[in-house]
Amino acid sequence: MQAVILAAGRSRRMGKITKEIPKCLIEIHGKTILGRTLENLIDVGVDELVITVGYLQNMIRDFISANFPNLRVKYLVNEDYENNNNIYSLWMTKDAANGPILLLDSDIVFDTRILHSLLKYPQENCLAVRTSDTIGQEEMKVTLQDNSEKLAKISKKIDPKEAFGESIGIELFSPEFLRELYRILDRRILKEKKINDFYEIAFQEMIDNSHPIYAVDIGPKKAAELDFPEDIEDARTNVIPYLDKT
Repeated sequence: MQAVILAAGRSRRMGKITKEIPKCLIEIHGKTILGRTLENLIDVGVDELVITVGYLQNMIRDFISANFPNLRVKYLVNEDYENNNNIYSLWMTKDAANGPILLLDSDIVFDTRILHSLLKYPQENCLAVRTSDTIGQEEMKVTLQDNSEKLAKISKKIDPKEAFGESIGIELFSPEFLRELYRILDRRILKEKKINDFYEIAFQEMIDNSHPIYAVDIGPKKAAELDFPEDIEDARTNVIPYLDKT
């Protein structure tokens, strides 16, 4: 099975922490974020990785080569990572990702059973959602269509009071879904030059064009996205000690 990880960015919001290492190589409780992610992916049968790199890319290459030598890896280099967003990195994978794929952001610490939940879900195209009373403005929020698990909206602009939950940055997509998604990305990147969007804007277009995406509630399983320095301590205290225990 194939996985796609987006790991090109500079992660300036981490401040001096990412001055000398890419965010995905931050170490928490003796393991890097990327190392935990790759262990989880291998646990569910992933043997091929497509990864977009940019900032301090050689450190990522060296880490994977040293620690996961049996993993087949295709590196795609986003040279202009300072001037584009993750929609551009996802678009770059169009000739390498053939689906079905697990798509992941590179800054998530999560319970491997979340991947199992996605793979066991009866619908092909789905994403992991964390429900919480503490979802804020920064999170990528989702709403659902009435009486279903189909997404209606996905955006940071959704009022937290109206959100069903937060998309944690892990998706499962079929080959057919990907073909249409990449057509949308081609138009947005090549024709409209919209290189600074979040990739979820293309997900919304898929939804609006009657290509449903389903929300898989992760329940008590732990996950955290690391955007700011304080998120590291949150993951250290509130996520990692509980992995595979709930």
